[in-house]
Amino acid sequence: MSDDPLQASAARTRGQPLFALVLVAVAAGLAVSFPWQVSHAEGRVLVAQPGFWPGVSVAGMLVFGLLHWRMLPRKRLHRMDGTEARVWAAALEYAAWFLCYVLVVPVIGYLLATVGFLAALTWRLGYRSPGMLAMSVALGIGIVVLFKAGLSVKIPGGMIYEVLPGPLRSFFILNF
Repeated sequence: MSDDPLQASAARTRGQPLFALVLVAVAAGLAVSFPWQVSHAEGRVLVAQPGFWPGVSVAGMLVFGLLHWRMLPRKRLHRMDGTEARVWAAALEYAAWFLCYVLVVPVIGYLLATVGFLAALTWRLGYRSPGMLAMSVALGIGIVVLFKAGLSVKIPGGMIYEVLPGPLRSFFILNF
């Protein structure tokens, strides 16, 4: 057992100082921009104002972030905090994949985007066998059929469909 308080508390506080700093920074940024983001409704009581509950939330975020920082046994950033931050940032890759998907759907259409992105994500996750890729393509087709035909979700057709002849273009826009 070590007498070093940094080493003893390392497992429990890994990433906590960084988390507290980010929380306080985001809350402070929201608090500073708050007057430009909310409106004031004349003749309403304070709790009925459009910005009251968001203001309570931002104030709570700031207060509890500062309390979290204050209660930490170690307030300095350490190498292990950077390691933890890289683990957190790895999740942002999938947010980027989703944003790309959202940007690509209007261009190539729902069917091609869904099938393509499912196959690409399957490949990215390391499932590279032909069977797994075929299952991802089948899942993509199933999702499109479920949403477009089964649930009648109206998703705009892709710009790529404009090059198809009239009746075929209408069919693809309505169904895929």
